[in-house]
Amino acid sequence: MYTDFAGAYVPFFEASSMIWLLGDPHGKFDYIITMVKTHRPDAIIFLGDLECPLPLDVLLRPILTLTEVWFIHGNHDSDRGSYWHNLHGNGLAERNLHGRVATVAGHRVAGLGGTFEAPVWLPGEPDTGIQNYQEFLNRLNLRPQPADVMATKRQHALSHIYPDDYFCLGIEQADILVCHEAPSCHPYGYTEIDDLATTMGVKQVFHGHHHDSLDYRKSWASMGFETYGVGFRGIMDLQGNVLHTHPTR
Repeated sequence: MYTDFAGAYVPFFEASSMIWLLGDPHGKFDYIITMVKTHRPDAIIFLGDLECPLPLDVLLRPILTLTEVWFIHGNHDSDRGSYWHNLHGNGLAERNLHGRVATVAGHRVAGLGGTFEAPVWLPGEPDTGIQNYQEFLNRLNLRPQPADVMATKRQHALSHIYPDDYFCLGIEQADILVCHEAPSCHPYGYTEIDDLATTMGVKQVFHGHHHDSLDYRKSWASMGFETYGVGFRGIMDLQGNVLHTHPTR
């Protein structure tokens, strides 16, 4: 499945459908609208850190009849309450891929939004015993702090990766995993993403978060799946072709 007769790695997917993976837009959507109008992909998937200044369905109204829109959240989507609400409380809320598998343009796509964080789960650090957001709130309420501090912690914790979401996703099967965090082939990646991809049997992993697009091809055979990082305000297709780049901020 993974090698040709010369022993070289062969990409799993061919151009059977046009799905675009969108790296951290951080509040800018005009370039996405322009490119979708021109090329009409079957679907687009945001890899987190949208930082929506308005509800997502309002921001993308010009292209909603042209393509399917899907998303996961990133760590910066909980920086403000408005960002979180505009992403999760809009007319596209059912297109949230976090913690589930959905069929997108003929492919089974799994989503894991957010980042590993010490208050909940940071691989390599002691186990906190917190399994989900409600348990985080319960723990937080046991140690009252000033109201503004409590509100900030509750807000930021929305985008943490929780064990319940991670392990429930792990019992599913999918073709593609989209996540905000990176697998271990990235210098700041995690083997926990590798393990999830392997358990789910995915053939491709696409991540955002780090604002880069490193060449992971030497790791593909040992990992057992293709991995791609989509850069800051970048657009990539399923074959790993970079369709749009932007200087990192």
